[in-house]
Amino acid sequence: MAAIMAEVEFRHRTFIPNDKLTAQIEKMAEWLTKERRKFGILLCGKCGNGKSTMVKALQQLLNILGIQNEYTNRYYGIQIISAKEINALVSKDYANLARLTRTDMLAIDDLGTEPLEVLNYGNVMSPIIDLLTLRYEEQLFTIITTNLTPDMIHKVYGERIADRLCEMTEIIVFDNDSYRRNNTI
Repeated sequence: MAAIMAEVEFRHRTFIPNDKLTAQIEKMAEWLTKERRKFGILLCGKCGNGKSTMVKALQQLLNILGIQNEYTNRYYGIQIISAKEINALVSKDYANLARLTRTDMLAIDDLGTEPLEVLNYGNVMSPIIDLLTLRYEEQLFTIITTNLTPDMIHKVYGERIADRLCEMTEIIVFDNDSYRRNNTI
């Protein structure tokens, strides 16, 4: 809660806790701390109801805590990138896209806002689908925010990706109203 409050105040908004936010934080905390079979989380809901703020708060919390991975001796941290930025990397920085695809902890913000296919020197590529497929296969920690419902994900990305996302992610639904309309959270 303190990490979200700090993120909201950084964005010059007034933090006002509510029951739905508390329940969302509890679900996220439970997923992060309990023994689990899923290695990702999908935050879905309408625009402006705190999904990206939750991910940014988690990123800042990990930075502050400085938890070291005993296997790699690196500190845990989440890299956040929008789905549109992932698509842009195909043509401007493919090496960075390849590195990003295998990063330990990745948050993809605004899944569903990007075009499904990207042309790169005449080649048709599907960077989000390829990235999600590889992260699924290698069971890499992935957080996704989206305004799409699970049914819409199935329609946009197809059965294969929707099925894999279902297996790899715990879904937290953000069904509260937009915080942007009243500048509070």
